Amino acid sequence: MEKITVIKGFKDILPDDSPLWCEVESVARNVFSSYGFREIRVPIIEKTELFKRSIGETTDIVEKEMYTFRDRDDDLLTLRPEATASVIRSYIEHNMLAYEPVTRLFTIGPMFRRERPQKGRFRQFHQIDVELFGEDNPQADAEVILMLVHFLESTGLQDLSLEINSLGCKACRPGFSQAVIDYLKGFEKELCPDCQRRMNTNPLRVFDCKVESCGIIIKKAPRILDYLCPGCTGHFAQVKSCLSDLQVKYEINPAMVRGLDYYVKTAFEVKSGALGAQNSLAGGGRYDGLVSDLGGPEVAGIGFGIGIERLLACLPDREKTKYKTDLFIAALGDRAQRIGFMLSYELRRAGITAAMDYSDKSLKSQMKRADKLNSSYTLIFGDKEIDEKSLELRNMNTKKQQVLPLDNLLESIISVIKER
Repeated sequence: MEKITVIKGFKDILPDDSPLWCEVESVARNVFSSYGFREIRVPIIEKTELFKRSIGETTDIVEKEMYTFRDRDDDLLTLRPEATASVIRSYIEHNMLAYEPVTRLFTIGPMFRRERPQKGRFRQFHQIDVELFGEDNPQADAEVILMLVHFLESTGLQDLSLEINSLGCKACRPGFSQAVIDYLKGFEKELCPDCQRRMNTNPLRVFDCKVESCGIIIKKAPRILDYLCPGCTGHFAQVKSCLSDLQVKYEINPAMVRGLDYYVKTAFEVKSGALGAQNSLAGGGRYDGLVSDLGGPEVAGIGFGIGIERLLACLPDREKTKYKTDLFIAALGDRAQRIGFMLSYELRRAGITAAMDYSDKSLKSQMKRADKLNSSYTLIFGDKEIDEKSLELRNMNTKKQQVLPLDNLLESIISVIKER
């Protein structure tokens, strides 16, 4: 029978890799909590309309990449392609504004997009997502950016660069969009089919195009910074000032538009030299108006997302954490197996990592198993040791052995291990 393999673009996270994932997630929780952010967990499936309204129906994500299906009730559902919309849906549904005017949330989990897999990108990928609601001050923008940099540096990442831009607002963006359309009209036949379509439906999306011939044309297109209204200009200036005050290095990238329609004003990305051409590691921006667009109150919002797979690919090489046990119980014979089974349970309840082999193999085989589990100690006993009420405890590093009395065995083992 042919074996079943994992779906293309999906992957297993194996036991040797899990400790690093847990470490990165732990760093995120520690750093974010120091800034007052709290964890929220939202479903991986939402109504399709949520993402169409938030991300934008003319984006590549909605048009090409979402996993959408009808359930038995004929409801149109989608595996979440990003987390912001889900967090906002929960924020509105549970009326968080009523008891927390400035709400700081983060979530960690899988997202789904059917895009072409490439280095660091998967169809099921994992994100760390941060959202701040109810604060429109430029200092909030700077704080979120600073927290992102703080977190990435805390994981051990190196060779990072920060890029920022302003995307304007509803007052100044229409003028910029029209300027882009007017510029591109002279190059319609030279643009790729996607950009030809985007010209009239979503002109800012052309700045995301990866086709080389389009890139040459777009390089000379108008830039949003030349079209900002006084309010957006002042907001962006204060964000830059806050970053400069703390000596955080950044570059202004006037071509950055981010991949989602809901961004306004501040946008930012952190890139890594370890990822090659597709070097964006994390990014986000301000999305004032999105909460109300999804049926909630008029509150400001800003956030970012970090791809965990891409983050892990950028980390310096490190030795994988070996699985370890405090004690391996080499029990020889039926009586020893019974005592060992009860002892292992009591040790685990006491916080000791214990293991044993239930197949009653030879002592040599069991000692090999203890070595494979990187056991610090091995308790060796059979009928003879039980009758004499004295069991052997071997230090697997020094190979020294000591005799422990059968009476009060649990307390004796705990004492030895905790003393170590």
